[in-house]
Amino acid sequence: MRLTLFTDYGLRTLMRLAGEPDRVFTAEGLANELDISRNHLTKVVRELAALGFVATRRGSGGGFQLGRSATAITLGDVARALEPRQALVECFQPDGGACTLTARCQLKRPLAAAQEAFFQTLDVVSLADCALGPPD
Repeated sequence: MRLTLFTDYGLRTLMRLAGEPDRVFTAEGLANELDISRNHLTKVVRELAALGFVATRRGSGGGFQLGRSATAITLGDVARALEPRQALVECFQPDGGACTLTARCQLKRPLAAAQEAFFQTLDVVSLADCALGPPD
């Protein structure tokens, strides 16, 4: 299974926030530190905030930080929340896709099991386990 770049950035962002949970980060500062586009990071942070993983502050001294304890968030929580827009295969799309083999296909069940095993592996790893402190 391959995670989208959006999910990759989301995980990197959360791992970094978990490294300094009391710090308020700015989009500019974290984008520079992670070497990703500020605009892309802003979209990621907006989604993470909507999902409750990140808390945001407006105004002077504003920014964002981890929305809850790093021990209470698993990598599986994050991946499941950010990946629904990306179907593993066409027939996993909400509309079922347009695969002509769907009626007789024997591939969907093992792929669904493999995808669930992937997420279950991530379910046992918390953000606290992967927290990244400040760069050297």
